[in-house]
Amino acid sequence: MAARAAAVGPARAAAFRVLVRVFEDGAYADHALRSASAKLGERDRALAQRLAFGTVQRTRTLDHAIELLGRRRVARLDPPVRAALRLGAYQLGFMDGVPRYAAVNESVELVRRSGLERAVSFTNAVLRRVAEGIGPLLRDLPETTPAEAALKHSYPDWVAETWWRDFGAEDAIALMRELNEPAATVVRLVRGEIAGTPDPDVPGAWHVDRVDAEALAEGRIWPQSTASQLVGHAVGAVEGERVLDLCAAPGGKATMLGGEVTAVEVNDARARELEQTVRRLGATNVRVVAADGRSLPPGLTGFDRALVDAPCSGLGVLNRRPDLRWRAEPLPELQLELLRAAAQRVRPGGTLVYSVCTLNADEGEGVVDASGLEVDPALGDEWPRFRHAEGPGFLQILPHVHGTAGFFVARLTVR
Repeated sequence: MAARAAAVGPARAAAFRVLVRVFEDGAYADHALRSASAKLGERDRALAQRLAFGTVQRTRTLDHAIELLGRRRVARLDPPVRAALRLGAYQLGFMDGVPRYAAVNESVELVRRSGLERAVSFTNAVLRRVAEGIGPLLRDLPETTPAEAALKHSYPDWVAETWWRDFGAEDAIALMRELNEPAATVVRLVRGEIAGTPDPDVPGAWHVDRVDAEALAEGRIWPQSTASQLVGHAVGAVEGERVLDLCAAPGGKATMLGGEVTAVEVNDARARELEQTVRRLGATNVRVVAADGRSLPPGLTGFDRALVDAPCSGLGVLNRRPDLRWRAEPLPELQLELLRAAAQRVRPGGTLVYSVCTLNADEGEGVVDASGLEVDPALGDEWPRFRHAEGPGFLQILPHVHGTAGFFVARLTVR
């Protein structure tokens, strides 16, 4: 017998809409959440985010549990049923303190409200079986191989294989666990004072409980991970120098740089976003150019320094962008093109910082090696806490070690 009609809390209703949009319409989770939670209060918005983002992250493991315990292929279900089962299973398997009846009954009601009365009894039955068995199932999932760990921690196989290769089993599993946890809330202090705790390693980075909307609107702070801010410091740009930022949007790093900064962005919408950031933060030394970094106007040359924070698979920020793990792909060819293009615009003896927010040697060390540029070994000495274990001239920021986003950073000399 199907569960009685239940009230659905606004946070669960918003999270359900996010899941449908992400998995059926290809929407980005953060964009979908923004619209789905626009009318919610702060508490409900935070819960909606936890529900939606957590479910998106854990979808592979949740689908395994639903199929094994519910005995039905997830891919064959109606989209609202699929979303409701995933949402309910996430609460039952990964959220302490959620009453079982709430997770089950409200998920069933979401199916009913979607006009699928015929699927209500089925959804109820599956979720009750999931409620009984998901705890032992999750505990007993092995993680001795990349494929097993990918299923247990909900990653694509290729990500687990990449980390197994680059870091070994122990660190690969630690990375998977860490990047399933909420990211630390960190801002860059642009001016004034702020309530929070200054980072012990990176100047200007502050750990806060939440982003102060008023301070953000006034340009006094900028949400930016400690690792991202470290990249800006690594450039080392000072007054009197000409600096090129080749992939500059949304502008966090560009607005950190000293000197006369030319900030390049190929996408028109993101270039406008970059201009808004520059204005908001009062970075009067930054000029925005909408162009492809691989084919800049002829006059943009002779720079003292350059930053190529290149597009990448984003494996270091998977806890900040929950759907990225299901979309990510390595981009070493594009990265190498951008790096070489930037090197041509830097004067002889100038420096070029190459960074990617990923943890994949093919997009880090491999691209630097292919570029043929000379590595500046002093970078590791300047930031010893973040020195790469196997390449002392590089920085490698690891989420499970450093408590921030994952980045690879190299500073190169142009001859």
